[in-house]
Amino acid sequence: MKRHHVNSSALNSVGYDHGRKVLELEFRDNKAVWQYYDLPPKVYEKLMSAKSLGKFFVKKIKGKYREEPVDYPH
Repeated sequence: MKRHHVNSSALNSVGYDHGRKVLELEFRDNKAVWQYYDLPPKVYEKLMSAKSLGKFFVKKIKGKYREEPVDYPH
């Protein structure tokens, strides 16, 4: 999935597949990439307009959607 760089102390990049409703996040601290499934487009839009992407992620996404790590070859 194509991700774009974001200005965040918690996240390095964010991608979203509107058709599949899958959010993909790359975390800044450990470079881990995770996908979050069945995430409505409105939640993605709110994430991208939040003052703090990290805080929004913790409050509104983490633990609320099915998630799994993605193992991309380097």
